[in-house]
Amino acid sequence: MLKQRLQQKLLQKLSPQQIQMIKLLEVPTLQIEQRIKKELEENPALEEGAEEEEIPAEAEEDQFEETDKDQEEFTIDDYIEEDDIPDYRLREKNYSKDEDKRTEIPFSVGFSFHEHLESQLSLRELTDKQKILGEYILGNIDEDGYLRRELINIVDDLAFLQNVETTESELEEVLQIIQDLEPAGVGARSLRECLLLQIELRDNSQPPMKLAHTILDLHFEEFTKRHYDKIISRLGITEDELKIAIDEILKLNPKPGGVYSDPFNKTSQPIIPDFILEFSEDGFDLHLNSKNLPELRLSSAYSEMLHSYSKDKSQKKEMKDAVLFVKQKIDSARWFIDAIKQRQNTLLLTMNAILEYQQEYFIDGDETKLKPMILKDVAEMTGLDISTISRVANSKFVQTHFGIFPLKFFFSEGLQTDSGEEVSTREIKRILQDCIENEQKRKPLTDESLTDILQGKGYQIARRTVAKYREQLNIPVARLRREI
Repeated sequence: MLKQRLQQKLLQKLSPQQIQMIKLLEVPTLQIEQRIKKELEENPALEEGAEEEEIPAEAEEDQFEETDKDQEEFTIDDYIEEDDIPDYRLREKNYSKDEDKRTEIPFSVGFSFHEHLESQLSLRELTDKQKILGEYILGNIDEDGYLRRELINIVDDLAFLQNVETTESELEEVLQIIQDLEPAGVGARSLRECLLLQIELRDNSQPPMKLAHTILDLHFEEFTKRHYDKIISRLGITEDELKIAIDEILKLNPKPGGVYSDPFNKTSQPIIPDFILEFSEDGFDLHLNSKNLPELRLSSAYSEMLHSYSKDKSQKKEMKDAVLFVKQKIDSARWFIDAIKQRQNTLLLTMNAILEYQQEYFIDGDETKLKPMILKDVAEMTGLDISTISRVANSKFVQTHFGIFPLKFFFSEGLQTDSGEEVSTREIKRILQDCIENEQKRKPLTDESLTDILQGKGYQIARRTVAKYREQLNIPVARLRREI
């Protein structure tokens, strides 16, 4: 049974101004410049320059009367009569509002990978059907240079999509022609085939090259798993001979298409620090990198217009529309100026808290001096919400005397030592990396051995945690780190 009833609820809702403020807080320095320029273009009540002192109402009225109207660059009527075109109709259709690709600077570095292959294939003597098959195979080669699709599936694609009847043997013939193109190894269907195609183009009369070919052809699985003892035993070779052959294999390119990968989609994304931190004998000097940000102020002409129209007693409909228009533009400009100031204050407040918390680290940049710090710690120091700290830390960089770092770099969890001291996980990772770099490559340290070393240094850590940190450092397991 349906019933109607009145109910009072207390809800928290963000105002449009608060939402815009949150978005401004996330924007890094490079984009905030563009955002300010855009606002200057869209809001005539906002202009560049230092703020002027407020003028009393009587003086403001006298000043308005003395203004030379011939020098005014615009009138309020120009804006009222202007058609309001929705923003979405002025925006290009190939990107969304939240993904503005105009901020990216594309640049060209020459022919693309597929164009390079197509130009070579066009120089080969092929039948009309082979040209169709070759072009379709090239279209299925990925940016690494591999053909990931099975030939039987390509046969079906050609039959259904292009009405071309063919067989696997015909496709194999064309594929062999493609595999003869540059770069060597292109068109391979597996890593093994890719390496074999490259090594077959070399001088196989030399013993090391013959051995390298044999290893890839007959003992590829043992080679990838680094079971070198099995290879030595089965081929009856010495360890030195195996080492020379492996050195030849390591010279091959596992991704032949990588050199040409996406040249036209590359973008230049310069890192511009949001904060500049200088260190001297007197201490730290932290300031925002705002040298390219213009100062903003309300347009005096618009303020005078609002004052004049408001005092006009003959309030016709056009006059009311004019007052409303001017008031909206002035309110929007005033809010934007306040929002930019609030953004700068919030950024400085947050960065100062990080500087205070990690002061020992900022002196010389020694990572072992980084203290465990999470968003909650900075939020408690600043009195700001955790979500606000997260937005400040996102996409922001600080320039120090030992390099430029993202703010996220200074946040890490902590572990306790045997003495009860809390240390940063970044310090654990640094020790872990040093241990692996100094290990014996013939007998690399296992995760259990690394755990014992760390525990011997007083760090309470489990083996699975060591494995997790090792993976985060992109370090493979001990078996794959083994070298002869």
